[in-house]
Amino acid sequence: MSIIEIKKVSKSYNKKQVLNNINITFEENKIYGLLGRNGAGKTTLLNLITDRVVVDSGEITIDGENVYENDNALEKIYFMTERTLYPEDYKVKEIFKWTKEFYNNFDSEYALELAKKFNLNINTKIKNLSTGYNSICKIITTLASNANVLIFDEPVLGLDANHRELFYKVLMENYIKSPKTIILSTHIIEEVSNLIEKVIILNNSKVISSDEAEELLKKAYTVSGLTENIDKFVEAKNIVNVEEITSFKSVTIIGNLTKEDKKLAEDLGLKFSKVELQKLFIYLTEKEEV
Repeated sequence: MSIIEIKKVSKSYNKKQVLNNINITFEENKIYGLLGRNGAGKTTLLNLITDRVVVDSGEITIDGENVYENDNALEKIYFMTERTLYPEDYKVKEIFKWTKEFYNNFDSEYALELAKKFNLNINTKIKNLSTGYNSICKIITTLASNANVLIFDEPVLGLDANHRELFYKVLMENYIKSPKTIILSTHIIEEVSNLIEKVIILNNSKVISSDEAEELLKKAYTVSGLTENIDKFVEAKNIVNVEEITSFKSVTIIGNLTKEDKKLAEDLGLKFSKVELQKLFIYLTEKEEV
């Protein structure tokens, strides 16, 4: 199993800072959600990890080895990119065979088994696959690679609801059978919220959250009630979102909810509710934009 460490990494394109002095550790045997708005630097980060782009400064290591021009380190990772990099004239079955040349642990039988589950015709050429089936081909190849680290960049692009559900199911089956580090970079946060164990949120070229998903959600709550009573409750609290309708207000807060808070809320007739990961992500990134 493998650990990825990103230390003081910065990257710019055409004088625009995409990543600024970021530090992240991807621990072994965990499923990560890499989240961020468009242009936040998610794909750049993944390209840096896999040495497809060179860092301006800082260091990225896998199990202590620098990834730069290091095949020994990089062969521990399989990266499913949003772009299709396969030769278009290759058939699906040829992609499987070709991948095994680079990943010795590639499981051909497992790949064929998944192809049947997803109804993917292995005799179809890549150029003739729909967007959804192109994604499925890449998903299967990634899962069957048996690499220590699996990276998925927008894996469900073009997939219908049934195929998305099947992907999440086989991903968890794969992880349970053979624990590994999995990084999911996706905009469909609500669908993966039950899968991911740790959340990395990028915004404005930096990491604004790197928490266990459960802990992040535990620290966030929404309180609602009459505006005048809400205003009394939220004094000196870390507010990330406010919604108002006439005399009613709903506020999302990040922080520990104390016994005193609960007592005050009860006295003021306020109600608490949990926050979904997708909404919390929106609130956090919008707050950072202000």
